[in-house]
Amino acid sequence: MSAPVVLIAEQLSPATIAALGPDFEVVHVDGTDREALRSALRSADAILVRSATQLDAEAIGWAPRLKVIARAGVGLDNVDIKAATQAGVMVVNAPTSNIISAAELTVAHILGLARHLPRAHASLSAGAWKRSAFTGIELYEKTVGIIGLGRIGALVAERLRGFGVELVAYDPYVTAARAQQLGVQLVSLEELVERADFLTIHMPRTPETLGMIGEAQLKAMKSSAYVVNVARGGLIDEAALAAALAAGEIAGAALDVFVQEPPADTALTGLDRVNVTPHLGASTEEAQEKAGVAVAKSVRLALAGDLVPDAVNVAGGVIDEYVRPGLPLTEKLGQVFAGLADGAIASLDIEVHGELAEHKVEALRLGALKGIFSKVVSDPVSYVNAPLLAEQRNVEVRFTVDTVSESYRNVITIRGALTDGTTLSVSGTLTGPKQVEKIVEINGYEVELPIPEHLVVFSYTDRPGIVATYGGVLGEAGVNIAGLQIARDEKLGKALSVLSVDAPVEESLIGLLRGAIGADAIHMIDIDTV
Repeated sequence: MSAPVVLIAEQLSPATIAALGPDFEVVHVDGTDREALRSALRSADAILVRSATQLDAEAIGWAPRLKVIARAGVGLDNVDIKAATQAGVMVVNAPTSNIISAAELTVAHILGLARHLPRAHASLSAGAWKRSAFTGIELYEKTVGIIGLGRIGALVAERLRGFGVELVAYDPYVTAARAQQLGVQLVSLEELVERADFLTIHMPRTPETLGMIGEAQLKAMKSSAYVVNVARGGLIDEAALAAALAAGEIAGAALDVFVQEPPADTALTGLDRVNVTPHLGASTEEAQEKAGVAVAKSVRLALAGDLVPDAVNVAGGVIDEYVRPGLPLTEKLGQVFAGLADGAIASLDIEVHGELAEHKVEALRLGALKGIFSKVVSDPVSYVNAPLLAEQRNVEVRFTVDTVSESYRNVITIRGALTDGTTLSVSGTLTGPKQVEKIVEINGYEVELPIPEHLVVFSYTDRPGIVATYGGVLGEAGVNIAGLQIARDEKLGKALSVLSVDAPVEESLIGLLRGAIGADAIHMIDIDTV
């Protein structure tokens, strides 16, 4: 089997390549060359990009083998996450790689504004000596307003505290206790813009945050105040900012990000009172290396079929080591459930019982859905698109956990109803020091059988001679029975036989078995390795 192909579409650090390890074929391409990208994507299992490569729906459609898109950085503006999700492609980034670099650049811009550093440098470089023209202000005892007290905003607060500033912040999702821990007073947005001598914004770009600092907020600020944006272009209304500067409503601004990059005109970049940098928030050697190494590790996990903590379109997150062995078990139970279903699925109940319920087990829901739909649809199914496939088919999915498990330490059960009203169930557990995967229940019948590669399940009216009958039919066909479990419902006079066999049973032989034993139902289930 050939090694998975990892496509490197932009310049990444040697440490990134080293972090991938020797298990992949690494191919380099210029991601901005669409034809070259199209050709390379045909055989790619993963692609690593920064910000220049556009992975839109068209590009994702060029990549039939693609399993993961890794952005060596924080933003994902150049990746069509919806198209990736529909294609079952995991999207990962490095959300914490640049937080120190971005916080330090914010502080640098605040200091640059306070002391007019860019203009003083340009003046002296031109041969002038105008000390009085660049008289600045101290940060000491000034009020700094931070909008967004997340990871970067918190780092900015920590760094500015040493300057003896008063820190106020607006963030509706931060508790008063957390703000107090950071030495920050939480205030309303209206109060913040009125009090701030320096305003810095650290919010994600969403429909709700676009233009959140606009004409009204800028008019409410002190005429001596400055605004800083090192987060995302558009959080500060650029037209309103240019107008406020022209009218003298604020003293200046520092911008590292813009609505259009590079900016289409000089309405802001050409103003003396605006300090600008070309999106340098993550442009440090340390941040670039951290981002590359982080996503390389994520690619390794994704191509191994694992969940990735930094995946933005998967709701699994970090898997507890105690929970991890249950993931392949749950996928296989999902395959068994799908193999038992003779029609479309209407609803699913995924249940986790026992000690597992004391841990974060949401990943098991994804595993069950991935296992089921891998047997239902012909397109590739992953942790990413399995929930979407359920939603598209109007399958109601419920997920429950409880700490009670009577017979085993842990039991995972998948129950469901088909559109014709038929109900099905399959349960499994892990037993012993080797964590052997076992089926322990099918449609209410108690069994205990290690999960094989090939499984035959049939129900019938219980009577003598049935085992000899189906054993004879399979023996004559050269099919070896590796394991056998029989469960009975004495009240109904019914029985269930579960056979593990060494090879798949052909459909014609299934028909012979059905007739020979008068089976109510019979299913041949091939279980893929997980």
